Amino acid sequence: MTKKPIFIAGTLLTLLLIFLYVFYFALTPKTMEKTNVDTSNLSVATFAGGCFWCVESAFEHYNGVYKVTSWYEGGEKENPTYKEVSAWKTKYIESVKVYFEPSEITYNDLLEIFWRQIDPTDDGGSFVDRGKQYKSVIFYHNEEQKILAEVSKKELGETGNYDKPIVTEIRSAWNFYPAEDYHQDYYKKNPIRYKYYRWGSWRDDYREEQWGEDKDYKVSWDYEKPGEEKLRSILTPLQYKVTQEEATEKPFDNEYWDNKKDWIYVDLLSGEPLFSSTHKYKSGTGWPSFTQPLEESNIVEKEDRKFFSVRTEIRSRDWENHIWHVFEDGPNPTGLRYCMNSAALKFIPEEELEESWYGEYLKLFEN
Repeated sequence: MTKKPIFIAGTLLTLLLIFLYVFYFALTPKTMEKTNVDTSNLSVATFAGGCFWCVESAFEHYNGVYKVTSWYEGGEKENPTYKEVSAWKTKYIESVKVYFEPSEITYNDLLEIFWRQIDPTDDGGSFVDRGKQYKSVIFYHNEEQKILAEVSKKELGETGNYDKPIVTEIRSAWNFYPAEDYHQDYYKKNPIRYKYYRWGSWRDDYREEQWGEDKDYKVSWDYEKPGEEKLRSILTPLQYKVTQEEATEKPFDNEYWDNKKDWIYVDLLSGEPLFSSTHKYKSGTGWPSFTQPLEESNIVEKEDRKFFSVRTEIRSRDWENHIWHVFEDGPNPTGLRYCMNSAALKFIPEEELEESWYGEYLKLFEN
């Protein structure tokens, strides 16, 4: 007779757990790659600075930049090929289109990044790549961009840092075609060949000599958070639900729960450094878990009374994006478990820290 109440209690508990799973996880959409970014509500800027592999990689690491693609710009022939462009048979110039959110990163910021990638006094190409198809050009898409580019070019020439005139052209963007698929994200698809090419191009030697410690432009995070409509256009459905509506990813079915690489973790939107792989551990929960923040001043703790309990919610400081919770069941030395959503974070690998202006954190991985 005593087994019946136990059975009923167990059944009710099982039903409750199923209900919580459906409500808490199953209604959350599956992780989506950010490669399918809707660019229709983003601003676009176009730059030419020699090999588009190198210029593309320079912009992609910045918060507020949501997509960078390689193009052929300013020629006349329809659907030019790389073989034709590289042989200067079409008058096209290798360029990149940068799709960005102005409330997070401005056009002036992009100009500052661009100047640090090129030799603006070279009218015969860029570094090891010679020919007009590799010259530096700023292609403007509206009158405002044209004015900003002209002012920025004038200010660069007035710094006194160059012995020769600034010859980078400023042209209207027109007649452009996307480069072949194998050129897109080349530095990710072919990292060894890319690094060997870049090393032999002298580009980084020039940047080091010309700019020194300022070779990687740092963007201020002091920008106003975009409104709902803009956020929905630049985030995937999952990213929006997690950061703005406090949803939760499914355990063991999110992008970084089992990531073992050396990274730092920054806020997806504001770029604030939040966590490091040096504090990451395998919690068995199915979500990225850390014993402590990388920068405690960049997180805000709030009391959360949902789901019949009291928990401590974690949000980013500047834009108050929901990241998840901290629990008091973690390992030493803190006894804490910062349990985070992958969709709320952006991951910067060790090898990209310096060029993504997080170079100060390289010391975390020295040993």
